[in-house]
Amino acid sequence: MPLNELNIIADIGGTNMRVAQVDARGNIADITIYACAEHESLSVVLTDFMTKHQLIGKKVNACLAIACPVDKDLIVMTNLPWQFSQSQLKAQLSLNELILINDFTAIAHSIPHLGANQKVQIGIGEVLANKPISICGAGTGLGVANLIPVDTNWHSLSGEGGHVDFAPVDEQEIAILQFLSKKYARVSSEQLLSGLGIEQIYQALSFVKNGEATVLPAKEITEKALANDCSLCIETLAQFCRILGSFAGNLALTLGSYGGVYIAGGIVPRFIEFFSNSEFRKRFEAKGRLSSFNQPIPTFVVTEEQPGLLGASAYLKQFISQQNQANTINQTTNTMNY
Repeated sequence: MPLNELNIIADIGGTNMRVAQVDARGNIADITIYACAEHESLSVVLTDFMTKHQLIGKKVNACLAIACPVDKDLIVMTNLPWQFSQSQLKAQLSLNELILINDFTAIAHSIPHLGANQKVQIGIGEVLANKPISICGAGTGLGVANLIPVDTNWHSLSGEGGHVDFAPVDEQEIAILQFLSKKYARVSSEQLLSGLGIEQIYQALSFVKNGEATVLPAKEITEKALANDCSLCIETLAQFCRILGSFAGNLALTLGSYGGVYIAGGIVPRFIEFFSNSEFRKRFEAKGRLSSFNQPIPTFVVTEEQPGLLGASAYLKQFISQQNQANTINQTTNTMNY
């Protein structure tokens, strides 16, 4: 990043917003967490951060990762009463550049920059350089993104992969699907691979085994499973891991993700030991005649606490580099024409 420019990044969720600076070497500093509900708008938060760090009136680039669609000028937050115009926000804060990306795009762009202490490998496999990477993240919902190498850069392919049809692979999963089909006209993978998904797996297994769909919060299900206090909770968490393995394996088959498949989100990092000992990897590889295709593909759990900020920083660095290259080409072309 140019030494004469200042760069800020933000990861904006429904509850908290994290803002930080990025120096010319790409180091992230001054991470500040704001409770979104305590502020009336995004501009108020950014103004506060820029004022505290004496950035007002200076040449500042900003990359904001936000949990909602960003393809239009008017941004309407999904889980917050915030809405704003991208062009007006840029003008209001006198920013040199304002880049908005989806929060899962940011997580995707963090992946190539993770060190050994920011991820945990599950099972076998080795990363092949400059090959596609797939990411899925179970949390409030199920996010999916893919990264493909383009020349020396990474390009994120984002979509709504978490909403593909749930595909059961054994009798128990068929029973779970039948239970959920009475509740939903269509059952997506997100209905099982999320916080709500854990609760719904528990309800379905409770109904299948006991004839009654008992309700229990996901947090309590997970805690009881990890404490070995409830056999149904243990089976629920084990089933969650199996379904996630099948889903992640499908991503690998679809894209040929020899750069690795990464599990992000807020759920799995809470029980990595249980996850490592689960049938996740077995299901990931269990693709019939194509099992040999998935076997060498490595799988990881992302343990980095701030993947959104790390990815926003990487995206901003790449964006500025591409702009500088384009400007250099234009200047050279103009000089030759002159």
